[in-house]
Amino acid sequence: MKLLTTLTAAVALVVMTAPVSAQNYPNKPVRLVVPFTPGSSTDITARAVAEKLTTALGQPVVVENRPGAGGKIGGEIVARAAPDGYTLLVNSSAHTANPALYKDMPFNTATDFAGITPLVNLSNVLIIAPSKNIKTVQELVAYAKSKPGQLNFASAGVGSATHMNAEKFSARAGITHVHVPYKGTPEAMTDVMEGRVDVFFAPVNAALANIQAGKFVTLAVGSGTRSPILPNVPTTVEAGVADSSYNFWVGMLAPAKTPRDVVNRLNQETVKALESADLKERMQKLGAATWPMKPEEFDAYIKAELTSTADIVKAAKIELN
Repeated sequence: MKLLTTLTAAVALVVMTAPVSAQNYPNKPVRLVVPFTPGSSTDITARAVAEKLTTALGQPVVVENRPGAGGKIGGEIVARAAPDGYTLLVNSSAHTANPALYKDMPFNTATDFAGITPLVNLSNVLIIAPSKNIKTVQELVAYAKSKPGQLNFASAGVGSATHMNAEKFSARAGITHVHVPYKGTPEAMTDVMEGRVDVFFAPVNAALANIQAGKFVTLAVGSGTRSPILPNVPTTVEAGVADSSYNFWVGMLAPAKTPRDVVNRLNQETVKALESADLKERMQKLGAATWPMKPEEFDAYIKAELTSTADIVKAAKIELN
């Protein structure tokens, strides 16, 4: 009887301590931590996906905004969370830029997360005022080479996707520029529109109304593929600057030790959501294209981008004050 009691207790302990698996996952609400403010592209994307996952998983999937420190605050919450699939991160390409920009990272981007899938790939569009009389990327490059160091590039802030896009473009085009950082996109677009600053890799959804009003000339989009809402605008690569694309992405990640079957379940349901016609249409209105991958593909992409982004930061000598 004593042996039977001991065995029963041991079995109960194993059951109690068994790792979470996809068979009974989820059995409570799931939170998506977004390290940016409500209304940002990352937040809007997360909320659209959360709606779909709530139905697919049969449990509430709730977005929790934890902005600050360039995304580090929200990232740390998820990196330190229990690896059970109930606390996930929806971050942007800032996820792979921050390690090169900050010396005081509170987590290891390369080892503290497991990729689930990218969600969308957004486009920045290279805009210039009509008064500058430059209509193509090649004309812009020729101008910059004829007047070294005189081309001004606006950005929405040091280290932002708009900044990184400009630095990679200039490096690949073999030109130099003066970086003019702003507090945000609206201020940068205003000064480009007025001709006080030459060019800006603006988020396409933010610039669209002024593009349609003829207040900007669109030279190219900075992403690897054309924007769904500007299908006639070439990419910078198509415009003649090889290896110049910079992907401004939003993706979903879990704590590193989350069971693989849970990661795979989340991947499968999220990919189904991304492939639905209504979500694709909703994202297209943001100037975004859904961009699903398998978990291992996303992990490999992040690893490669950590290196490539660090190279951009080092070559441009970017420093955060």
